[in-house]
Amino acid sequence: MKSDIAVLGGGMAGLTLALTLAGSGMRVICIDHAEPEATASPSADGRTMAVSWGSQKVIAGAGVWESIERAACPIRDIRISEGGGPVLLRFRSEEVGGQSFGWIAEIGAIRRTLIEAARKTDNLTLLAPRRVTDIVTEEDGVVLRLDRGKAVRASLLVGADGRRSFVRDRMGVPTLERSYCQRAVVCTVIHENPHGNAAIEDFRAEGPFAILPMTDDVQGRHRSSIVWTTHGGRRKGPMDYDDRTFNAALTARFPDLYGEVARVGERFAYPLSLVLARTYISSRMALVADAAHGIHPIAGQGLNIGLRDVVCLAGILTEAHAAGRDVGAQAVLARYERERRFDNTVMAAGTDFLNSLFGNNVLPISVARRAGLRIVSRMAPVKRFLMHQAMGDAPSVRKWIS
Repeated sequence: MKSDIAVLGGGMAGLTLALTLAGSGMRVICIDHAEPEATASPSADGRTMAVSWGSQKVIAGAGVWESIERAACPIRDIRISEGGGPVLLRFRSEEVGGQSFGWIAEIGAIRRTLIEAARKTDNLTLLAPRRVTDIVTEEDGVVLRLDRGKAVRASLLVGADGRRSFVRDRMGVPTLERSYCQRAVVCTVIHENPHGNAAIEDFRAEGPFAILPMTDDVQGRHRSSIVWTTHGGRRKGPMDYDDRTFNAALTARFPDLYGEVARVGERFAYPLSLVLARTYISSRMALVADAAHGIHPIAGQGLNIGLRDVVCLAGILTEAHAAGRDVGAQAVLARYERERRFDNTVMAAGTDFLNSLFGNNVLPISVARRAGLRIVSRMAPVKRFLMHQAMGDAPSVRKWIS
């Protein structure tokens, strides 16, 4: 099978990239090892995604936002606190012209929409479940050998296959890796009172506790998603609690305005680590999203910066294709790495610093931290800058969506 671009990885980043490139007239093959319906099942992944304003523009460019928006909850209020105390810093949508900071959507629902769109899109072939057994780079292209004796040939291979990337491994790219010795426990909860479209980040010594607003369920119950970060190791944690203990712990961490709180659905736990590829490109190959960089979820920006990779690479490849240039040429790929490395490195360093800062419970640091947040809340220019950062309103996104 021949194509202009082969994308290995049928997750959010891979499918969004594939749809965007196919929409610009390129022939694209997207390959994933998992059964598509299984990855889109609610029981497969309990996570939600905070789709920032910038990421919404990227997804809209792939032609699928309208379907996702129907099941997404807008974020109009962001509140930051520490240790269950009063709100230290608050962002309101009225302060940015009434725009939503983002939307909370279930990852399974997003995947389902992307898969359906991929199957209906001209120029795009979704091969799943299929496994790549070998990658052979040639002067004018790359050949992917698949299970069952098949092969795919393309001018460029894009690795969108996650933190343990097969493509990155075959590229021989070294990584900087560090475990945070933490894990994020994720689940959906119902609560007595409406959330008011508020997202809450409560920084605690063991890690941040995030409450993310969701749409009401079919029974009209108010829902939120939680990301409860705890220290790893052998210490007993939320995954070990029985339902009664877990719900009591949730209630203790939720603000009183939510009323009674209870978990619904399954609990999921994800180990947290930092993974940074030393380079994003090699001969006829490039990396995007978690294959290039995996960061701490403290600011909810991991998937969002991955979609910045997507819109940047898609824009560069579309320009090259329209000009009749080789989309797999090293000069084309080098431009992509130049445009994305700084932004990703800054975000990785920033989330790493925040996790260290808010995980430090030494009294002088804690006092200074709270005072700093209160000062920022009174400095309009700084606060406005931070609000736009939360929205993903970055020059690297605006450049390719304008």
